[in-house]
Amino acid sequence: MPTTRGGLEPALVINKNTHEQVACMFNPFEYTITKRNEYEPGKTKGKNIPKISFKQGGAQMLRLRLFFDTYTEQTDVRELTAPLWQMMMIDPDRVNSTTGKGEPPHVLFRWGRFELEAVITDISQKMSLFLKDGTPVRTVVDISLQQVADENEHAGQNPTSGGGVAPRTRTLYSGDRLDLIAWEEYEDSTLWRRIAAANDLLDPLHLKPGQNIVIPPLE
Repeated sequence: MPTTRGGLEPALVINKNTHEQVACMFNPFEYTITKRNEYEPGKTKGKNIPKISFKQGGAQMLRLRLFFDTYTEQTDVRELTAPLWQMMMIDPDRVNSTTGKGEPPHVLFRWGRFELEAVITDISQKMSLFLKDGTPVRTVVDISLQQVADENEHAGQNPTSGGGVAPRTRTLYSGDRLDLIAWEEYEDSTLWRRIAAANDLLDPLHLKPGQNIVIPPLE
């Protein structure tokens, strides 16, 4: 397992498509989580303030600053941060063959017990130390992530109701394979038959892009 320069468990940014991990060389000093809900004002005739009604919830936003330093190794620090930039690019292996549209991968930010599935919306990188030939060896990366999955949405029902854990769903993209999906969902690629059976997939090697499938819970 990777560790920080101080030997601590590092914060990780994980590409959900490729499973590539960027381990923080130095854990963040702090991070900020924000969430904004939208409300709609009603009519205010004869009143001091309008009555408002809830319109929709907003996604959580996570902002943090990451530090990388390769002065001791005398190597280009951008080699460590390049995977972060790649997570903002459209994944060519996930382009919908029907519409021709693609999207950047979902990512996981994981640090200890905190985990957020998100997309990277903003990233900026500042180089601050260079070798004699101009190679950057120290950098600060400011990154913003927007939540795309609500962990409470798939929470288990009250045990007394007999409902059990609610299944998840996901959309198939060009190049998807059930064994890879099983690894992403269960961390066990051999469980692909469980997904195939739940969705009556007769040919698991030829999946239909754009199709929504059910991911049955292990419980």
